Amino acid sequence: MRFFLAVCAVVVLPLLNGCAAVVLGGAAATGGYLVGEDRRSAAVMTDDQTIEIKASNRISEKYPNVHVASTSFNKLVLLSGEVPDAAAKAEIDRIVRGIEGVRGTYNELQVGPVSPISARANDSYITSKVKTRFLDGRRFNPVHVKVVTDAGTVYLMGLVKKQEATDAAELARTTSGVTRVVRLFELQD
Repeated sequence: MRFFLAVCAVVVLPLLNGCAAVVLGGAAATGGYLVGEDRRSAAVMTDDQTIEIKASNRISEKYPNVHVASTSFNKLVLLSGEVPDAAAKAEIDRIVRGIEGVRGTYNELQVGPVSPISARANDSYITSKVKTRFLDGRRFNPVHVKVVTDAGTVYLMGLVKKQEATDAAELARTTSGVTRVVRLFELQD
């Protein structure tokens, strides 16, 4: 039963990006599986959600017509998506670095036109396939690795051991539709 609930959570979570109440409620419904298994403290998980919300709000206030996703894991923020020029890319990075609690950013923003909804839907599908492969592979606890996909590039974040990082990258790299894998892990060993 626990495995079934974990599979459901992995498939549904990419669709709930940034919805802390649903994510935390889901964790409670699965007996604390997500919260209890995460290597971050509950306070850091809450801080990550707060950082994502603040980043999204501040970016959309200044740049309402861009596609920027901000994903915080252990207070390190991945910026992905498209911006109109290098100045906007640098300014968005500055905005996010200025949010209280942010330890740093991985600025993977691309200069170019905003991606169509169909491309973003495909990215969500790729994320789901990677997470499913993590579950099927049973090499590590998939809760330890955050997966973000943008334009076919899979970004992997998490507090992991070296072997877990290697396994996650290999599983992601060999998933159909993935064009590139970027490892943004913090190693624990």
